[in-house]
Amino acid sequence: MMANEFLLVFIIIPILGFLISFFIPERKEFWLSKTAFTTVFVQLLLLCFFIFYWIINGSKDLNLFEVSLVKTNDYDFYIDFYFDKVTAVYLFIGALLTSMITTYSRYYLHREKGYKRFFITVLFFFLGYNLAILAGNFETLFIGWEIIGLSSFLLIGFYRERYLPVKNAFRVFAIYRIGDVGIILAMWATHHLFHENITFMRLHNYELVNEHLQNHTLIGSFIALCLACAAAVKSAQVPFSSWLPRAMEGPTPSSAIFYGSLSVHLGAFLMLRTMPFLEHQTSMRIAIGIMGFTTSIITTLIARVQSSVKSQIAYSSISQIGLIFIEIALGLETLALFHIAGNAFLRTYQLLVSPSVVSYLIREQFYNFVPKQVSKSIIPKKLEIALYVLSLNEFHLEKIIRIFLWNPLNTIGNKLNFLNLRKLFFLFLSTYFIGSITLYNKNSIPSYVTNYLPEIFATIGLVLVFKAFSERKSPFVAWLLIVFNHFWIVLAILFNEKVSYYEISLYITGIVIAGTIGYIALLKLKTMEKRILLNQHSGHVYEHPKFAFFFLLAALGVTGFPITSTFIGEDLLFSHIESSQVVLALLVASSFVVSGIAGVRIYTRLFLGTHIKTYHELPYKSS
Repeated sequence: MMANEFLLVFIIIPILGFLISFFIPERKEFWLSKTAFTTVFVQLLLLCFFIFYWIINGSKDLNLFEVSLVKTNDYDFYIDFYFDKVTAVYLFIGALLTSMITTYSRYYLHREKGYKRFFITVLFFFLGYNLAILAGNFETLFIGWEIIGLSSFLLIGFYRERYLPVKNAFRVFAIYRIGDVGIILAMWATHHLFHENITFMRLHNYELVNEHLQNHTLIGSFIALCLACAAAVKSAQVPFSSWLPRAMEGPTPSSAIFYGSLSVHLGAFLMLRTMPFLEHQTSMRIAIGIMGFTTSIITTLIARVQSSVKSQIAYSSISQIGLIFIEIALGLETLALFHIAGNAFLRTYQLLVSPSVVSYLIREQFYNFVPKQVSKSIIPKKLEIALYVLSLNEFHLEKIIRIFLWNPLNTIGNKLNFLNLRKLFFLFLSTYFIGSITLYNKNSIPSYVTNYLPEIFATIGLVLVFKAFSERKSPFVAWLLIVFNHFWIVLAILFNEKVSYYEISLYITGIVIAGTIGYIALLKLKTMEKRILLNQHSGHVYEHPKFAFFFLLAALGVTGFPITSTFIGEDLLFSHIESSQVVLALLVASSFVVSGIAGVRIYTRLFLGTHIKTYHELPYKSS
């Protein structure tokens, strides 16, 4: 087998382990943990042999074009894999640490409710991680990126009968989705910059990239900005740093592997992978360096006042990643890779031993307490107090996100509180009928009017998902708002030329199928439970676990997760948005992202959290 083709093995192994785990009964703890460990350990052994073979053969970059999923006259959506030194380092770290975590979790989670669910989710994450790291183009990277986001949500909310784990799981997922706007817009812009589905292999062609960026400086800066935003969210850089400690509500092993070592370093990976865009843009590299420096200073101060050992480790890790961003901005790629590996191993070790360390410290303080000697500070007392208070309040980072992000969404959505099912159907059918007539007669409408219609229709769709996000009463209204949003997106895109009905059907078929399944599921749930609302967590997964699983699949399908044709359709539709239609691209990307948040919110409110029926045991909100 050629070296290029062998890359596929690193995807097949996690898929096989993931599928085998599904058929192992819940009570067979030994086989569940053994399957997970064997999957990851075999991957690690093969990877070590492959890296050794790759090094002695010259360490040349490898590229594997695997399969073209959809090909049209203007666009080709294909899966591509790429291997270089960045890939080698990240794959080795991922396989080694995941094998350690699976061994640790076998004993740590013994007799824990959800034992099987934990190992299946870890293997699902491992699959997404390998897809993202081995990705040879943005489309393949985004598939792995989305899988990592979903598995993070599931593991943070592992203790799904408690309030805070569920709340924080949704909060982290929502922040992740906001970061997805950056990758979606970067994909769209690269299509127009290079007029093709560019691979990371071709990005390392200095002459090609330099020529395009010299002629289209603005688009190049836009791509770099989008990628930097996505990386900042994934690696919890300022102002998105507050989500990482909240992610520690999951089991300690998942905290160690996700938010201590692997997932949190994916932002740095994205920067390293797309380095050709940064090499030519000094201003963007300076901005990334400043962001990393600011993050390091702020999170170091916050870490020093944390009372929870997990939160302290989380902020310390963010501080180190800020330094890694500075190294990447300076072009020190090799140093950044060493720093990433060292930080990943250290944080994993710290998180795994943290329960024991806390226990030993409590015992030592109880028997041998010695007051700590405080040295005199050279900082003025007022400034020291101000920094201390700011650090306790985490520099109001979460408040900033709430004010500038979530509050506007809720405010706009609350303006539509008058909507019920009957009014929603009437307004949608009547306005969509008018929009369709406008599309049919667009040649007879003045161009200065039709030029603004795509943005208007996309705005209507975006407002609908804002309302779905803020809906606190009927899940039926929220669900239909998400589905109707996609129809407005289709109408907006159809105003552009060269859109085939095949591409539209590919996109809308997944929406209709998933939307119908989800609506029927809501009807069935209402029949069983009589009354379902979104004003609180209902915890119906306690009595209907299989039902909750299928509704989650429907929610992912209707929001464009990579399990339906909707995901491919989204990318195809974006290829028909012109390079001059930046506002339209931003509106459509925002609709995709907010609809994903709103869909998972419905699932979270209906199926997760403390059970609404009082005859079940009620856990404390959090420890």
